[in-house]
Amino acid sequence: MADNLVIVESAAKVNTISRFLGKNYKVEASIGHVRDLPKSQLGVDTANNYEPKYITIRGKGELLQKLRKDVKNAKCVYLATDPDREGEAISWHLYHALKLQEKKVCRITFNEITEQAVKEAIKHPRDINTDLVDAQQARRVLDRLVGYEISPILWKKVRKGLSAGRVQSVTLRLISDRDKQIREFVEEEYWSITANLQQGKGKTFEAKLDTYKNEKCDISNEEEAKKIVKACKKGHFQVVSSKKGTRVKNTVLPFTTSTLQQEAAKHLGFSTQKTMNIAQQLYEGIKVGKKEVGVVTYIRTDSIRIADKAKEEATTYITQKYGEQYLGAKKQIEKAKKAHIQDAHEAIRPTYMEYEPNEIKEYLSRDQFRLYQLIWNRFVASQMAPAQYETYSIKIQNGDYEFKASYSIELFDGFIKVYNLGEEKAKKEAKFQVEEGEQLVCGSIIPNQHFTQPPAHFSEATLVKTLEENGVGRPSTYAPTITTLLARGYIVKENKILYMTELGEVVNQIMKEYFDEVVDVDFTANMERILDEIASGNVEWKEIIKSFYPHFHHTVEYAESQIENIDLTEHTDIPCEKCGTHMVVRYGKYGKFLGCPNFPECNGTKPWYEETGISCPECNGKILMKKTKKGRSYYGCEHNGEGCEFMSWDKPTGEKCPICGEALIEKGTSKNKKIVCRNSKCNYGKQNKH
Repeated sequence: MADNLVIVESAAKVNTISRFLGKNYKVEASIGHVRDLPKSQLGVDTANNYEPKYITIRGKGELLQKLRKDVKNAKCVYLATDPDREGEAISWHLYHALKLQEKKVCRITFNEITEQAVKEAIKHPRDINTDLVDAQQARRVLDRLVGYEISPILWKKVRKGLSAGRVQSVTLRLISDRDKQIREFVEEEYWSITANLQQGKGKTFEAKLDTYKNEKCDISNEEEAKKIVKACKKGHFQVVSSKKGTRVKNTVLPFTTSTLQQEAAKHLGFSTQKTMNIAQQLYEGIKVGKKEVGVVTYIRTDSIRIADKAKEEATTYITQKYGEQYLGAKKQIEKAKKAHIQDAHEAIRPTYMEYEPNEIKEYLSRDQFRLYQLIWNRFVASQMAPAQYETYSIKIQNGDYEFKASYSIELFDGFIKVYNLGEEKAKKEAKFQVEEGEQLVCGSIIPNQHFTQPPAHFSEATLVKTLEENGVGRPSTYAPTITTLLARGYIVKENKILYMTELGEVVNQIMKEYFDEVVDVDFTANMERILDEIASGNVEWKEIIKSFYPHFHHTVEYAESQIENIDLTEHTDIPCEKCGTHMVVRYGKYGKFLGCPNFPECNGTKPWYEETGISCPECNGKILMKKTKKGRSYYGCEHNGEGCEFMSWDKPTGEKCPICGEALIEKGTSKNKKIVCRNSKCNYGKQNKH
């Protein structure tokens, strides 16, 4: 019988860790959390110093009973839950749920599931860190207070099943604000001028117009561009300076949770949730041959620290495979991160350098292999030397106009040898050499028309980057937050791009109008910093709840009283096909639909289309505001599917373009509105306001 009991979070780790520790240790799993706040009530006693009420999670009773028997037979209990605040809280809950007060209890953590790391953790146990537990309790209680007090208002005024959240609602606001920027964006025309130049009979190269009389040359229309081209054709192109320099492209940093999610989305097409699921599998253990092996370190981290031993192993690998010249500087200075770094962790990296991706490819699924290879290459590259380039910058004068040309020659590829990911390689030989004072032959001068572009819609990767930059949420919250917004129907994902739905806009408007502080980005980021202060032992967690809740609760009461007087029900004169009663507009997962007011006695429904009062430019039918299957709004003809295929994401005017005959659409806000042609190749309306 084993003298020691080790409790981990995941059942996937049990066999691997049992093999490392031998017969004197029994390893069991808690399968995540064992206690939590009750789902059926607030679970926080706001009248009694905000004391949380924890209960055993449904379905965990039998597991706890088994663990209690194991505890009785053990001389020492090792709590080996994950090495983050949530893992610390799970250990604390296990301590109380298993009544370990009379037992010898050791808290151990390891950032990788390797024999050395696990045995080292056993040698250096510690007590449960109550500061980390309190930071997690504060987060959980704040999230519960916000979610459970605001969500019922949404149920009452919009529909059942909706939710609000401290991080979730801020994320929704960021997406909504970006969508608004795009809708209101009015493109502006600008021109560039490129000269194709040649050294006698030598190589031709491009130079772009940069300045006029030493000031930035901004060209706003075709007339100006043609005037400049005409002037330059009359003049001569002469080299006024040719500078040679060097440029260093710094080595990439190893992965954090955020950067892993971003790169996996960009290069592998993974959603944040998929990335975390596969990374968890790689961390917990893959069967390589006959044994389970955790092939990457802990995956929820915002640290870029690398253990000395891992650095040494990487140095040996790089030297043997690529040569000493590819080694990075021994004392590489890491960029200072924000104060909230969980630096007890490491960056995400491979645990064993002998397990090259191709060596264990047969043991991995296709997606596991692709993600593991990404992590492997990023880590190896982070320990390699920077790439080096020789740069050339040339200034060419033509009267009062100055053109610029530049190019780079790769001198040393460095880390790019391993982590390039499809980026175009620089040339390895000189394109051209010119001397100061040299006259150049002009082959052609080409004016090019451009239009300013709106900010891009968020993808999951760019949203994660924005959340991290704004200090909203933690590495572990990004994926579940996005997943929740999609599940609630507040946003949709089409071709990897995130769009607001009508339902999401309704919820966001309520949140902004009545709970502006809760959905304020700066307020949420500041709350994250306060939670870090709790984790550092500088702030008492209940004091934060005390300073937040009274004002918040007053806001909820005010919102309830105001919203009570607002009737969001829209009545129509459209009869229900089942009972004849005039239907009302209701909100479903993907926005508005027509429903019978006699529900649940009558379940008659119809699609809801909003009339715009605009005639279709193609068939003269009615233009209706419609929704895609996923809930994204667009403008379509009432005869769609019956001979007319007109649709537009932007509101049409009902008129046709006088130049090409395509439909005209509205762009921008009511204060700064433009009427432009829907045909992107037609310039009507893009030069002037109408």
